[in-house]
Amino acid sequence: MRRRIPRLLLVPLTDVLNGLDRCLDRGARGLAFAVLGLLAGWWIYVPTHELLHAAACLAFGGEVTRLEIDRLYGGALIARAVPFVVPASEYAGRLSGFNTRGRDLIYLATDLGPFLLTLFPGVWALRRAAAARNAALFGAALPFALAPFLSLTGDAYEIGSILTTHLPPWTEPAMRTLLRGDDLGKKFGELASVPGAPWGGALLAAILGVVWAFLTYGLGHAVARALKQEPVRPTASPNPSPEHPSR
Repeated sequence: MRRRIPRLLLVPLTDVLNGLDRCLDRGARGLAFAVLGLLAGWWIYVPTHELLHAAACLAFGGEVTRLEIDRLYGGALIARAVPFVVPASEYAGRLSGFNTRGRDLIYLATDLGPFLLTLFPGVWALRRAAAARNAALFGAALPFALAPFLSLTGDAYEIGSILTTHLPPWTEPAMRTLLRGDDLGKKFGELASVPGAPWGGALLAAILGVVWAFLTYGLGHAVARALKQEPVRPTASPNPSPEHPSR
């Protein structure tokens, strides 16, 4: 068991590195397709991620009033169909106006909604593309599979902060205001100006966010294995040619 846990922690890294190695069998052409796939996948993932935040909030009984999606990611087009979407943001996208009605279950559901894409098809699609040596699909699957790690300073921290503020000594409303947020850098900047800031709570929230990210990928790993898609293995190295005897 002790050996198994470190191996599982390495699975996201080995899936990416071994998958990239497989896709680069075609050299520069494979790399170009992987990069193009990544750009396309990211362009699709960003608005999908934000819309799933909103959908999860509404599904669990919350209210959404403002969802920002940058024009670069189709925000203007989406705004024509979804009334609460605004085609402008200081981020690629952000759910900036929502009401959880004071219920942390709704808050957590809102944060967790987009990461269903990591459970499926994210990890499964990444491994399937790697097995097929399809560089474009491998690149496109990367944002979906690795979303929990890409969100370590955003949603992951916010999830950790919600959990932290249910633990003493950070349960007071003032502590919730200080610790909760979806931008780790900005939150740390705010805490730096607060005398006696709850740095222990902020650090715990960040750690819990990292733990959550690995657990989420681990669940995606379990789903992929249930669908017969095993972790990506290293490509077999060619057998070295026999040495010629010296003459």
